[in-house]
Amino acid sequence: MTVPALNVQPLDTGTTFRSQVYHALKQAITEMDIYDHDREIRLDERQLSDKLGVSRTPIREALTLLEQEGFIRLQPRRGIFVVRKTKTEIIEMIQVWAALEGMAARIAAEHAPAAEIHKLWDLFGSFEQRSPKDHVNEYSDANIAFHKSIIQLSGSKLIQDVTDNLFIHMRAIRKLTIGQEDRAERSIHDHRAIIKALEERNADLAEKLVREHTMGLAKHVEKHCDFLE
Repeated sequence: MTVPALNVQPLDTGTTFRSQVYHALKQAITEMDIYDHDREIRLDERQLSDKLGVSRTPIREALTLLEQEGFIRLQPRRGIFVVRKTKTEIIEMIQVWAALEGMAARIAAEHAPAAEIHKLWDLFGSFEQRSPKDHVNEYSDANIAFHKSIIQLSGSKLIQDVTDNLFIHMRAIRKLTIGQEDRAERSIHDHRAIIKALEERNADLAEKLVREHTMGLAKHVEKHCDFLE
């Protein structure tokens, strides 16, 4: 199985700063499927410089920031590698996400505009007449968008910032596991119940449903994802 390529686009060299390189690399790493193979993902400064159209100085500065945030690790004489977590670490991250997204759902139920909550239905409209398990890749994207939307509906910048640094791993694990067993079918059932709780402004129920839904992923990883060891 081939290692996924880092999808980055050239930057505007007239306005290139360390922050632009940082955001471009972070976005590209976040979009990678880092757990669907068993090989390390190595980044190359020269290739990044060529792809982004900038010198190595802002590349190195951006990589330093990404290392501090835990996205990559720099190994002397070996290279730069995208960080992949162990099974135990993934479960801990899911637990943290469950707590944060649960609180985000509570805040959203109490304060988010009704029109914005109602838009959550649009993410799953195309699955009213077809089974998610028959369109796993498309449903996976809708599933990930749903969880990101719950966070955003809270309006809490701090929750968004913290979950952004978990998202690379949460996205990859959700995408990898959504097609296993009957997770897709159960997932859409859970999502509908969560949206109804939000629309009814039932903060206690919305928080509980979101937390239990995400903790279900932790249980699945514990039982089925030994390949992460």
